[in-house]
Amino acid sequence: MAKEEVKVLIIGSGPAGYTAAIYAARAGLEPVLYTGGQPGGQLTITNDVENFPGYPDGINGPQLMMDLQRQAERFGTKIRYGLVTSVDFSGYPHKVMVDEKDEIVAGAVIIATGATAKYLGIPSEEKFNNKGVSACAVCDGFFYRGKEVAVVGAGDSAAEEATYLSNLCPKVHLIVRRDEMRASKIMQQRVMKAANIEIHWNTETEEILGNEAGVTGVRLVDNKTGLKKEIAISGFFLAIGHKPNTDIFKDFLDMDETGYIQVVPGTSKTNVDGVFAVGDAADKVYRQAVTAAGTGCMGALDAEKFLAMKEMETVH
Repeated sequence: MAKEEVKVLIIGSGPAGYTAAIYAARAGLEPVLYTGGQPGGQLTITNDVENFPGYPDGINGPQLMMDLQRQAERFGTKIRYGLVTSVDFSGYPHKVMVDEKDEIVAGAVIIATGATAKYLGIPSEEKFNNKGVSACAVCDGFFYRGKEVAVVGAGDSAAEEATYLSNLCPKVHLIVRRDEMRASKIMQQRVMKAANIEIHWNTETEEILGNEAGVTGVRLVDNKTGLKKEIAISGFFLAIGHKPNTDIFKDFLDMDETGYIQVVPGTSKTNVDGVFAVGDAADKVYRQAVTAAGTGCMGALDAEKFLAMKEMETVH
């Protein structure tokens, strides 16, 4: 078992992790970043990113993450491929295990482990991922202007995505598994008021249909009657929630009921001194690359301030 001491450890490698690395490295904190199981995060499975500032012609997701990685490395970030498997935040400094064998002792830890969109679990989702299947209407809705689409889900995010898409698309099919929605009253009212949103109650998605070019339709089944029907669509949006990748921190950090890490409002500070949470691991509202990058910057600045205070304590 190898043991190593570092000033700043960054766990995760999406826009939040890399931005934290850029700021921490420029501040001379010599950060070490572990990429986790999906190096580059959710954007590596996104073809076109058109809403990240500074790319007037858009950029593909993997390229954007490679650019951010190069920028972090340019300032001296050590980027390593490995998975943080357990943590011990019970004392100070913080202890972190990588791949169950290497121990890192860190003065400050920035958690940027992100969240994973929940899928229905049907094979055609994977087959048409990025070819008409998406888990983010705000990211990808623009590509479906003037086309019919479907949204699956019954909570606030489903209502929000359907409403957002109703401003871009002539028709939005909202697929709801039960005979009621879980969304808040105000969100339900917005859905009901939109003339071009059709709700399919008591309905499950059996299969997403398509060809080489992408999604062409969806086959639905009525829960009560077993009757099947096919509707023609070009885009299929999943809005059944996200799962933050935070399980390994649950013994030490305050989280909400779904596992998002709770931070002091307006900061990246968690309930443990010297541990900071950034990006989608702590943000269930915006979930955009640019907001993740912004909180990554906050995490690095908060960590820098924390370490400076620690140093002053030891001097006195």
